[in-house]
This record gives sequence, structure tokens and C-alpha cells, in this order.
Amino acid sequence: MKETTEERSLDKADRKILRFLQKDGRMANADLAVKANISAATCHRRIQMLFKAGFIRSVRALLDPALLDLGSLVLVGVVLDRSTPESFAAFEQAIRTIPAVLDCHLVAGDFDYFLKIRVKDMTDFNRLHGSKLLALPGVRQTRTFFVMKEVVDNAPLDI
Repeated sequence: MKETTEERSLDKADRKILRFLQKDGRMANADLAVKANISAATCHRRIQMLFKAGFIRSVRALLDPALLDLGSLVLVGVVLDRSTPESFAAFEQAIRTIPAVLDCHLVAGDFDYFLKIRVKDMTDFNRLHGSKLLALPGVRQTRTFFVMKEVVDNAPLDI
């Protein structure tokens, strides 16, 4: 059974562990324990509890998109033709099938969703836009923003 956040509050050592793991998820348990000023066994137990309670969802490598020929970052605002639970559900199910979409957020304001998309270049995006994005269920309008410079990307949480 997954421990809930109500059943597990964070203390100073937990917060230290989380801060260090955000900076380097590959940090060895022994090194992390020294930095958090706790024993290695305690550190290991705490990390397992942080996973179980859901504070740590996963550990992943941050890849360099440019080296993988995915140097263009595109933000897309999407407006649906209807604002119903069914139209939102259909869109959300379909958007999950497009690998280039890194993030999809339901938002308030002029758009229904904001998408963060990684592609090779403008031609690659144009192909994706015409063949996939416009064909998504309920899409009435899209507005595209090509990112010129990534100033802050995937910053650690301030805990």
C-alpha cells in the first residue's frame, strides 16, 4: 500500500535528501548520507520511504536534445472547439500518443492546453503540426511559439 503524504511529513534530513537528489539523481547512497549528515542505512531507508510516499516519482537522465538532433523547442497553445469533460478526455488521451510532446498542461486563459514539444527543426514541426496536432480530437485552433533561448529549463523545486 502506498503511503500518502498525509501519513509522512518531511523533516530536515528528508528535504536535504530531496535537494541533493534533484541536483544529481545518480549520487551514491554513501555520498548522499554524508551530505545529509545521516548514516547510509538511514539514508537508504528514507529514500525508499520517499519513493513509497510519492515524494520521489522517478529518477531519470536529462538528455541533451541538441546532441540527439532535437534542438528545436516549440510551445503550442491549443484551443478546443468545446469545453466539455468528454472533449478534454478525448484530447488528453490522444495527446499522450505523440512522442514529441514532452508536456501537456490544461490551463486557464486564452488557451485550453499548452504543449511543450521537441523536434529537429521547423520543417519537422510543420510535418508534426499538419499530420498530428491538427488531427487531434476537438482542436479548433493552435498558436505556435518557437523558443529562441532556453533561459531556465527543468529547474529543481525550491524545497
